Amino acid sequence: MSFPENKLTVRSSADLATAVPYLIGFHPSDGSIVVIACRDRRIVFAARGDLPTLGSPAHHLRDLTGHLVPVVQRQQPITDLVIVGYGAQEHIDPALRVVGDEFTATGLAVRELLRVTENRIFSLTCDDPVCCPPEGTPFDPTTSLVAVHATVAGLVARPDRAAVASRFTAVDSTRDGIRHATSEATARMAAVKTTGSSAVYEAGVHAVRGALRQHDDGTRLTDGEVAWLTVLMTHRPVRDLAVDLTQPHDQHVTFWAEVTRRADEPLVPAPATVLALTAWRCGDGVLAVMAAERALQVDPDYQLAVLLLQALHSGLPPSVFEQAASTHPNPSIPSPKTSTEQE
Repeated sequence: MSFPENKLTVRSSADLATAVPYLIGFHPSDGSIVVIACRDRRIVFAARGDLPTLGSPAHHLRDLTGHLVPVVQRQQPITDLVIVGYGAQEHIDPALRVVGDEFTATGLAVRELLRVTENRIFSLTCDDPVCCPPEGTPFDPTTSLVAVHATVAGLVARPDRAAVASRFTAVDSTRDGIRHATSEATARMAAVKTTGSSAVYEAGVHAVRGALRQHDDGTRLTDGEVAWLTVLMTHRPVRDLAVDLTQPHDQHVTFWAEVTRRADEPLVPAPATVLALTAWRCGDGVLAVMAAERALQVDPDYQLAVLLLQALHSGLPPSVFEQAASTHPNPSIPSPKTSTEQE
């Protein structure tokens, strides 16, 4: 079993348990379930969800599975699945069996059901005490070669979802400067608008290109530059230009995370959505979902973020965006309901 692009190989359940946080971007907490789709021993997709609490009505688990099944099915061709649950036996084992049965009923082969409890792995599908002892198999991710290889390959496993959010979440103590700069940028924008929308777009071209160039050169934007960029991105053609000029690599993910973190609250949706798109194109589904959710937290009707979140929750691949971008000058993401066609 290998990661995409042969970045990493896992040969045991201990290797897999160590690898999961690098697949989803953070260490899953108790109550998590991770469905790993494989194609000829290669991991092609991983989806995580929160299991209903112990004692919840049965339909809550069916609802979760009803969401996960079509998301995974879209990743065809798939040869088999591995499903991993995290937490105590009495909570996780019954849930794993239900979820496994639901996937099996759709024709998808479930190769393994695994439970991770603290630092031990338990198999629900293997009763050979030699490879899967009933007391579980101990593992230590801090000493695993898989963790070393994952780090070398550029994969990151943050402590939890909060650590992911901290990349683009504002710190209150830094807000006064950006608010003042945004007020000045808003007045500047009003003056530019008097000369027409083409002047706004030309200012946007200069601001977006200059900001990305500064970041690539290692120069941090000033509050004034962040404010001017984010004010200009309220003009949709400028935001779309930012999407077009942004490359799917980690440096630009970092750039848009910083702009989102520093932007004045009402101006967050545009940079957060560009961050979400960039993270999605880089294969970081967790960051993409959380950034899109951040955009919608500020503006629930921000259409590009709405469409993007639908695509992410439906398990569509970033190629959907790439195809749209190559066909249309101002791409939008097809609705999952009409797509012919991956968090």
